[in-house]
Amino acid sequence: MALDIFEVLFRGICVGVAASITVGPVAVLCIQRTLSKNRRSGIVSGIGVACADTFMAMAALFFYSMLQSRIEQYNTLLRVVGGIFVMAVGVYIFSQNPVPQIRRNRAGKSSLWQDFASIFGLTLANFIMVIPYILAFFAVFKISGGDVAGGGFGGFVRAVFVIAGFFGGAAAWWTLLACVINLFRRRFRPRHMLTINHVAGLLIGILGIYTILSTFFDIFPDVGH
Repeated sequence: MALDIFEVLFRGICVGVAASITVGPVAVLCIQRTLSKNRRSGIVSGIGVACADTFMAMAALFFYSMLQSRIEQYNTLLRVVGGIFVMAVGVYIFSQNPVPQIRRNRAGKSSLWQDFASIFGLTLANFIMVIPYILAFFAVFKISGGDVAGGGFGGFVRAVFVIAGFFGGAAAWWTLLACVINLFRRRFRPRHMLTINHVAGLLIGILGIYTILSTFFDIFPDVGH
């Protein structure tokens, strides 16, 4: 049971990190605040994103568990679709240039609470895009509705650990990003974000390809034997 819980926790952490490494508008805003204000502003903004994403992960997991019986029938298809979706997101991220947006953004004077609240609301406002994205990573890391829907109290505990792992992974990523950006703030240039975008897009694209290939190897385990 303990090993199962830790495995679920680890998968939740992986989803939290994977869902956070995209350099979208909220990431650009966190970076901009770190550069224009200080590390604390960047970290607090990142925690705001992590909290909002965690609320949406809870909604996604609830949706997943409620539709468990139907979803489990199409588990293989969902993994393939999720892999394709993640791969497409990777290509999109790779092709984006965040430099103009960074140069447009200007972080004004605001309290840490305002930094948290503003980015929390901005992230929640994009729920239509974020929830399918999180669901895709649930499929990629093999977190299914069956993991949390069945088993009574055990299912509830697994769900709690998935969400705790998700928040921990997301919060750790945003904290690390703010600290690294702050460490090199004097040398940091907006064009460096283009490199980060390329690396993040490449990693996410590879993860999508791996998901698709591993799914087909699961379907055809005897191929090549």
